[in-house]
Amino acid sequence: MVSTNHDNAEHYDVTVIGGGAAGMFCAFTAGNRGKRVLLLEHNESVGKKISISGGGRCNFTNINAGPENYFSGNHDFCKSALARYTPLDFIALIEQHRIAYHEKKLGQLFCNDSSRQIITMLSNECAQASVRTICNCSVEDVQKNDLFLISSSKGTFISKSLIVATGGLSFAKLGASDIGYQIARKFSINVTTLRPGLVPLTFIPEERNHFAPLAGISIPVRVTHRGRTFEESMLFTHHGVSGPAILQISSCWHDGESLCIDLLPSKEDSDSFESALRTGATAFQTLSRLWPRRFAESWCPSNAPERPLARCTKSEIDSLLNSIHGWKAPISGTGGYPKAEVTVGGVETRELSSKTMEARKVPGLYFIGEVVDVTGWLGGYNFQWAWASAHAAGTSV
Repeated sequence: MVSTNHDNAEHYDVTVIGGGAAGMFCAFTAGNRGKRVLLLEHNESVGKKISISGGGRCNFTNINAGPENYFSGNHDFCKSALARYTPLDFIALIEQHRIAYHEKKLGQLFCNDSSRQIITMLSNECAQASVRTICNCSVEDVQKNDLFLISSSKGTFISKSLIVATGGLSFAKLGASDIGYQIARKFSINVTTLRPGLVPLTFIPEERNHFAPLAGISIPVRVTHRGRTFEESMLFTHHGVSGPAILQISSCWHDGESLCIDLLPSKEDSDSFESALRTGATAFQTLSRLWPRRFAESWCPSNAPERPLARCTKSEIDSLLNSIHGWKAPISGTGGYPKAEVTVGGVETRELSSKTMEARKVPGLYFIGEVVDVTGWLGGYNFQWAWASAHAAGTSV
């Protein structure tokens, strides 16, 4: 049992752990409702992950964001929050702060200038809502009787409600930690299996040296796995493959699974190759016109016959087409959390209210953002989940 008679402890209506996108947004949302809010951040400043996002320009939302753009153990969980705080709502906030932005592609919105503008906007909103922010503050323990008792490196705080916005395990160099999952488990709240997402994939060791010279080469591909399809570019690295298509599919790929990649996804290129089947050209001669030549040089020797396509048997042509449109990439693993943009998995959604993000078995305890088992696609979707889940908790806490 926890005594709430701590003479030196400061009392708050709401304490938010984590000064990232979700935490800051939730803090000022609650503060604007007249709540006395404390925001605790273990880094020396807030918004560290925001600062490096989108190549320093922050892909702050996606105008197409909807439930279908998220991975979760319960695909319906995110519907309520996303419907009640939409990309247009966040765009209105951006415009209110006179932040210029542009659409890059596929609905992805970026700041024209710098991601620092988003951090400044959130910080200003927190200041206007009288949120007290303490940085360099590590939470050491959380207990609860009627109220929450938060022990930290900067003292003890007592709070009616506690919001956990601590993010995931990616970007350890920016201070990522598992404290959010620790808090959940302390209160017997289930956490799903965790793994890196939006992460490069690595080749099996015996294939790395073969493809390593292709590092930097990018080709358009279509990748389908576990019912999800992404058609974007694939980038070869010194250890395997990356690029938008691979980062996207990595969030639903599990260790030990095979991965098939369509190397000629466009109908025009596919038709062009099939037309060559009736000519005296070889597969290499044809593919080196459709792909970067260096990739054709690496791929063809083990996947394509050397003689002219017109002289190949039907079974050889069928095998070649299967290899082109369903290349079994020699994947063995991922680049891990150091290379991952997000953590897949988190606090189990059935433990939370989809309307408020409050833990069903612990009144007053909320989980928002990446710490929850909701993971967005690449392209602004994870920020939109941060804003939406933060809004859900901040308006109800």
